[in-house]
Amino acid sequence: MTEKQFNDLSSLASYLPSRRSGRPRDMIAPGPGKAQIEEIVTIALRTPDHGKLAPWRVVAVSDDQRSLLAKGIHNAYLKERPDAGRMELESLESMACQAPTLLVLLYSPVESTKIPLWEQELSCGAFAMNILHATHAMGFVGGWITGWPAFNDDVRDLFGAAPERIAGFLFLGTAGAELTERPRPELADILSFWDPATPD
Repeated sequence: MTEKQFNDLSSLASYLPSRRSGRPRDMIAPGPGKAQIEEIVTIALRTPDHGKLAPWRVVAVSDDQRSLLAKGIHNAYLKERPDAGRMELESLESMACQAPTLLVLLYSPVESTKIPLWEQELSCGAFAMNILHATHAMGFVGGWITGWPAFNDDVRDLFGAAPERIAGFLFLGTAGAELTERPRPELADILSFWDPATPD
């Protein structure tokens, strides 16, 4: 698949089998602005959501807040790993400054309901995927990243509070490097057709 074949927007049938995320470190301006971010999240609201709970929310981190996020990640990492080296810290800090647009996706479970938490987690993952679809539909490229900051409570507390968890950092922008294919599973390893044994 060549670069021009990725995220083919000529039709939905062409886009889905060509969908490809971008690497946040390779993204350049422009990225989605405020109105486009609002449209992206509005589109993602159409995610399957058993019980109509909306167990997810999004926090947009503006350009002038990126250094504060980098500092928050830096401090949280040193708190957990006081002997961390300079290169470790710089790598984590740089994550906060990648791509023109950054959205933090929080899984916000609703515990006082009969809907299992597992279903709510699945809905949050689907919500993230729909953010990527909406981003690509606008001609941008997106990447969904976790890493150490997504699993640290102090970083989570920059955006929310328990029992919320960071489901991922969604980096959005324009591809600044050629998109390349990644290995995909073989269909035969993933898909099977149920053929139960004939009962006696």
